[in-house]
Amino acid sequence: MSEETELTDQAAPVIHEETTVPPEPSKSKAVIWIVAVVILVLAGLAAGTIFLLRSDVGTTSHIRDIFIIFMALESFIVGLALIVLVVQLATLINLLQNEIKPILNSTNETVNTLRGTATFLSDNLAEPVIKLNESVAVIRKLMDFLKIWK
Repeated sequence: MSEETELTDQAAPVIHEETTVPPEPSKSKAVIWIVAVVILVLAGLAAGTIFLLRSDVGTTSHIRDIFIIFMALESFIVGLALIVLVVQLATLINLLQNEIKPILNSTNETVNTLRGTATFLSDNLAEPVIKLNESVAVIRKLMDFLKIWK
């Protein structure tokens, strides 16, 4: 008995498992990075404008021409992306009309067939069994009432 009380008096060692959860990136750091990038872009634009204002006309026209070429290239890429988007949209519409709609129609026909089968089974199988059980129960009660069966 003394051993049992000693065992119960002693507290079981508690094991604490520390789980390390990686810290989520805070929103304030993201906002700071975005603000820093915006400030750097604005500073670069200001420095470029000052550089173009101080340079001669030939340098400015060359940079302007290069900028126009880049803008035309960007417009070409955006146009290609829009063409791809329209083609993908046409493919999606074709998929919906020619593949999904027939599947839905087939599913609707199957549900209607199942509804008819359930009605048929209810009328021809379940209803007669229920009526038979009802009749047997009436006969049993009648026999119990008349004490014929016992």
